[in-house]
Amino acid sequence: MTATTPGAVTVLRSGPLTTIQDWPGRVGYWKVGVPPSGPMDDLSFRLANLAVGNPETAAGLEITLMGPALRFGRSAVVAVTGAPVPVTVNGTTVPQWVPLRLEEGDVLDVGSIGALGMRAYIAVSGGLDVADHLGSRSTFTMGRFGGLDGRALVADDRLELLDGPLGTPRRILGDEQPAFTNSWQLAVTVGPHGAPEFFTDEDIADLFATDYEVHFNSDRTGIRLIGPRPSWARDDGGEAGLHPSNIHDTAYSVGALDFTGDTPILLGPDGPSLGGFVCPVTVTTAQRWKLGQLKPGDTVRFVAVRGDQAASPTELGLGRRSCFVDVLSSGGDTDNGILGATTTADGSTSVTYRRSGDDNVLVEYGEMHLDLALRARVHALAERIAAEKPRGLIDLTPGIRSLQVKADPDVWSQTQMLAWLTECESQLPAAEDLVVPSRTVHLPLSWDDPATREAIERYMLGVRSDAPWCPWNIEFIRRMNGLDSVDDVYRTVFDASYLVLGLGDVYLGAPVAVPLDPRHRLVTTKYNPARTWTPENAVGIGGAYLCIYGMEGPGGYQFVGRTTQVWNHRHPLPAPGFDPEHPWLLRFFDRIQWYPVSSAELLDMRADVAAGRGDSTKIVDGEFSLAAHQSFLDEHAADIATRRNTMEIARAEERERWSMQGEFAAKAAGVGLADTAGIADDEERVA
Repeated sequence: MTATTPGAVTVLRSGPLTTIQDWPGRVGYWKVGVPPSGPMDDLSFRLANLAVGNPETAAGLEITLMGPALRFGRSAVVAVTGAPVPVTVNGTTVPQWVPLRLEEGDVLDVGSIGALGMRAYIAVSGGLDVADHLGSRSTFTMGRFGGLDGRALVADDRLELLDGPLGTPRRILGDEQPAFTNSWQLAVTVGPHGAPEFFTDEDIADLFATDYEVHFNSDRTGIRLIGPRPSWARDDGGEAGLHPSNIHDTAYSVGALDFTGDTPILLGPDGPSLGGFVCPVTVTTAQRWKLGQLKPGDTVRFVAVRGDQAASPTELGLGRRSCFVDVLSSGGDTDNGILGATTTADGSTSVTYRRSGDDNVLVEYGEMHLDLALRARVHALAERIAAEKPRGLIDLTPGIRSLQVKADPDVWSQTQMLAWLTECESQLPAAEDLVVPSRTVHLPLSWDDPATREAIERYMLGVRSDAPWCPWNIEFIRRMNGLDSVDDVYRTVFDASYLVLGLGDVYLGAPVAVPLDPRHRLVTTKYNPARTWTPENAVGIGGAYLCIYGMEGPGGYQFVGRTTQVWNHRHPLPAPGFDPEHPWLLRFFDRIQWYPVSSAELLDMRADVAAGRGDSTKIVDGEFSLAAHQSFLDEHAADIATRRNTMEIARAEERERWSMQGEFAAKAAGVGLADTAGIADDEERVA
């Protein structure tokens, strides 16, 4: 039993972004769009805890660029690790990587990080005591939860410490400390999306031959890189979107190199769990600490390693391979990220097993098109795995036609996972037997809401003004789908019943949903490059899918309006329509139906939900039967085919316009659209 010492530490100066984190962070909620958060450089963080005698999991502080000044109201042992940074106690310089004994009234001051690295860490004996939220004390600032009130520290904050049984503090030896540089190498595994399906062989060769530069617009969600634009192995993403980077939404791995259009972004621990872009390589678990130290202007070289030879992610000690700047590798896997393949038990559908780092297997069903029967197979596999709960399993995250299975690679290797998953597949029932609970959730929609208009204006001012979807996303949607007027777009959206296939597409219970009637499926492409700002609960369409943004942040779907909250920030306090057991509103296989409201009415409704009152959300229980849905498709097959043909013609015409305008033209000498666009000053982030 541990005790708490109230107000043991007072923040005299906070630094620009000092947050409370723990390790491994908030796990088990990837499927509903909750990222793990936790320390971005987990190696330095865990070594700080080791130095003061804490378990590696204890909550401590992450510092970005400049540290805090802290006055201790009781004696404690502290250690500062991570990027080289000046540290003083009562004005006297003290070293990093060693346990420091502080007495009551002492002031620990951590200064500004210099030329090497981006983040430093402070551990305090016993660990910091803050409320546990969804299984972790880690701060997720964009979600406004965890840590101290879901935010970075500010002056005059008071931090409480835990007392309890501790290990023996000790110095972290030089051979144990991570090395720092401005020219980084990152060990990556190939996959999940490689050549020749998505990228050309030349694209992959360029990826491994390039010294990418870290863009200043990088943060804990992702590290944007500047490098050559791929030539791509296909013309577009079909129903998933007009750009060849677009795919049907699938789960991401932390450390994946995500091509959002032509812009490569390394996904961080606050990144999205689900999205519709390809990822050719993934940083290995043991090397993801380096993401936390990449500074704008640094260079990054990717080095392929074999997935079954990656270093252990949990090992701490002398000579740890992942501490080095350089990556020692005899070469990567030559399978283009595909671990294996089989067919379903009835022989009707292909199953592909893709490597996603050394800790995930992405199970993918069928061809690359939208088919609810494929989502039914994903559901059946997820239910089977969840029921058995194999040792080492961490997360199950369904996508549109895929399921990502995340495991501890020290417990359940990818080779073992592949064998077991293949056996499971042979025992699954037929997809057409799926019948699941399916509530109809009626939500308000403020059409073409002023907040979405503002986001488009900010994009045009700060990112690019010549995009085909600017200045009005709804007109772009009309044009891409061969509709006569924007009123037709309005009627199509409000007539549709959207089936929720995934959650967390853009964080915090955000649904990715598709109209049950294919005649209501408006196909668009996603922003390239993505927006840097999207209002909370904006509603957009990307590919054939609709999404409600769970929180304010970046994004790429084409706007149609805005709605009320899909995440209860008051949890566990009640909010109308929400289950008191969890903070997300929607469930897999729910149906969303819209009713129109004005922008002023929506603001009132949003205020009511935030205050825990109102009745803007109406929910009716029901069920979804795949067999019944198939009967509907068969009955209306001719009309559906006619509508699909009209849309495909309109999409081809849009592609031709793009080609004539130079949208697909290669840029000179490794410069892509994102690199020439620039970022507005008010969008610059150092986090």
